[in-house]
Amino acid sequence: MELRQLEYFVAVAEEANFTRAAERVHISQSGVSAQIRQLEQDLGAQLFDRSARAAALTDAGRAALVHARAVLAGADALRQSVDEVSGLLRGRLLVGMVGGCTITPFFEALASFHRAHPGIEVSLVEDASDRLVERVRAGELDLALTGLVGALPAGLGGHALVDERLIAAVPPGHPLAERDGVTLDELCGYPLVCMPQGTGIRAALDEACAARGLRPLVAMQASAPPAIADLAQRGLGAAVLSESLSGLCEGRLRVLPIADADTPALLALLWPTTVGPALRELLRHCAPLREPARV
Repeated sequence: MELRQLEYFVAVAEEANFTRAAERVHISQSGVSAQIRQLEQDLGAQLFDRSARAAALTDAGRAALVHARAVLAGADALRQSVDEVSGLLRGRLLVGMVGGCTITPFFEALASFHRAHPGIEVSLVEDASDRLVERVRAGELDLALTGLVGALPAGLGGHALVDERLIAAVPPGHPLAERDGVTLDELCGYPLVCMPQGTGIRAALDEACAARGLRPLVAMQASAPPAIADLAQRGLGAAVLSESLSGLCEGRLRVLPIADADTPALLALLWPTTVGPALRELLRHCAPLREPARV
């Protein structure tokens, strides 16, 4: 008795037809018939009543069908278990990350995974947030740390790591430097230095301004937050950053909450809906990052 014989037997039983069963298992009808006859010979019982047009199960066939399905399910479970172990011994994961982002716990999770599974190659690539989302959706990336605005994208797995508001930062002597806060309308009266389009922070700014009919004057763009702070310090515009980046401004820029920038900027992990064994294990190492934080 062979697994393929059981597979053909189940196919004929479910299709009630030898021709359709042969098409389903991709061999000739004569091949299916021969294997079924061999199975019947091994079992010492006729499994199908061949006198009718349909391939009807005999009493012995009905009894055998339950166990044949169980055996095939067990074989599939065996293959899956071996595949999962093999997937954690070797393989490759491609992880994306928004440019200029430094999340130390995420790097620690990657290092912990690498120590536990040195046979799996982990490659890290940087890209804009909107591109990262599309690359995860297209299956080009296994995991991405990306900036978003408002909510996680539909059709992907994910969770937010950071959920925070926008701030402005200006140097001493700027007309807004003595303020305790600022509105978007007031901020848009001055040149801005901010992240490029395609990033979560820029998307949050653009969406908040569009909701109020405002068009910000973006004088300069930089993908690295420290560069944005440096440019603002030199008087080239008011910096727009997220709250967790306000430490870049300490001692040199005045940080101003933006009172009516209501849409939060998110930093999130995203992954495809289908998760293989290696990615599942990497997500387990990322589990300590799961609680969203407001910084």
